[in-house]
Amino acid sequence: MKKTGIQLIDNNDAGNVLDLKVNTVYDASGKIISGLVIGDTLEQNKALILIAHPGDFKHRPDIGVGLGDIQFSEDYLEYRHRIREHFAKDGLRVTELDLYENKPIRIIADYE
Repeated sequence: MKKTGIQLIDNNDAGNVLDLKVNTVYDASGKIISGLVIGDTLEQNKALILIAHPGDFKHRPDIGVGLGDIQFSEDYLEYRHRIREHFAKDGLRVTELDLYENKPIRIIADYE
């Protein structure tokens, strides 16, 4: 399933956001037996698509909204269209999208 995978550090964890979330477990002899945290990645996938620019993902160079560039634009309609388009490329279906000037961004989307 697309929304399960290796998790990244989020604001609730110590460390740099977007680093791999690692919880190292050692056996009795001191060898690492597990470490990467696997779990629900839906929200991090949505965030990565929003902040990435086209070409940032080597395996999918056509995906990336580049939402940070909205500060240089007043065309919120264009960005709402980009979000729907690029989420769809990853298999995400957007059911609600609020992106307006001076309002909090709200995106409800899930994998089909």
